[in-house]
Amino acid sequence: QVQLVESGGGLVQAGGSLRLSCAASGRTLSSYATGWFRQAPGKERDVVATITWSGGRTYYADRVKGRFTISRDNAKNTVYLRMNSLKPEDTAVYYCAARRTQSEVVLISVWEYDYWGQGTQVTVSS
Repeated sequence: QVQLVESGGGLVQAGGSLRLSCAASGRTLSSYATGWFRQAPGKERDVVATITWSGGRTYYADRVKGRFTISRDNAKNTVYLRMNSLKPEDTAVYYCAARRTQSEVVLISVWEYDYWGQGTQVTVSS
């Protein structure tokens, strides 16, 4: 079983940047597809970006394309989400998720992931 811990959230002004990290323990992440999701108050948890176990394929939600970048460093057992040009509507709790698979099919649904971190708050002020 893998444990996931997110970090890097905080308060930033609109137009600013943050880099979120998701550190894994218990298992190596190299055999896991991983993803970032977010949930704003009163809303459902939605996909932000996902990456296959190899890093060979990625997926981005339309609302973050061109601004966010997901990457992984399997040697460090960590997945990152670089967020640029942040907007107030990006404010949410951001969650890291993982599923053990070596498929190159990107996974974009909440229900497709088995392991979740506790979340990190990102607040973007206008």
